[in-house]
Amino acid sequence: MIQRAAGLRVAILTDETGWHTRELLRALREHGCTGRCVDLAHCRMDTTHAWHGLVLPGFGQALPDAAIVRGIAGGSFEQVTRRLGVLHALRECGVPVYNDARAIERSVDKSMTSVLLHAAGVPTPPTWTMESPAAAQQLVHRESAAGHSLVLKPLFGSQGAGLQRVGWVDGAHVPLPALDGAYGQVAHLQRFLPPLTHPGHDFRVLVIGGHAFAAMRRVSEHWVHNVAQGARCEPQALADGPGPELARLAEAATRALDLDYAGVDLLPTREGAQVIEVNGVAAWQGLQRVTRASIAQALVRDLLERKCAGRERRLQA
Repeated sequence: MIQRAAGLRVAILTDETGWHTRELLRALREHGCTGRCVDLAHCRMDTTHAWHGLVLPGFGQALPDAAIVRGIAGGSFEQVTRRLGVLHALRECGVPVYNDARAIERSVDKSMTSVLLHAAGVPTPPTWTMESPAAAQQLVHRESAAGHSLVLKPLFGSQGAGLQRVGWVDGAHVPLPALDGAYGQVAHLQRFLPPLTHPGHDFRVLVIGGHAFAAMRRVSEHWVHNVAQGARCEPQALADGPGPELARLAEAATRALDLDYAGVDLLPTREGAQVIEVNGVAAWQGLQRVTRASIAQALVRDLLERKCAGRERRLQA
């Protein structure tokens, strides 16, 4: 299947270039493919341009043979909707998109992620999302009275930015702050799971093509364990210890959101691990430092063998 992929032109859709895009470009070259970085903000719809009505810089009147979504820049509601619209249009035109717009929409919205995980029976902490400040404050008081701490998260946040603990925190009540700025007037609250060890840690499992590929522990003195917030990465085997359970839950979470690949964050509890978040545009530089196999190679191989080969079979049917 990989031999048939030689010569394919693949768009890496990203708002910034760097280590991740270099890794993907190298992996594509090693499979005989040509990669090109394209910012979705620079793509446009033009129904006079070609039969498909899309213009991607560097592709002329043609479409890419496949696309890998590496990053989507933030912007106004209209800008983000239009950029996702390009991804939707690529898929409707038969271009394999990895992950496609529907999957990204499910994972970037933390409230949708929580609902889908809950509906699929994947263990995840109790979560509430609402627009009413009064209702949110009432919830925080009720949880605080029961001795629970809650984590307030931006609905569309990433890398641990904007996380705050409210409710019963370190022996005192912390009220809900104003929901302006990063929170967009929406309260997305998840029950805090206290660490079992000191320093605390969580797990990141990378799932590719439905199978857990690699994992790590993210260890930090702080309760936020993102690498971007200073956590250190340690290898975590998937074959022993908590590894099999982590793999099973991460794969179930990825299926629930119908993702081609995903970075799944889990926290250990006395009752077993729980899924905290699922990232459909996952970074993997920290994980690569503690993983022998090339993650970029695995991603590209899955794209070519499963997504592109599946498209070829459909075209021949």
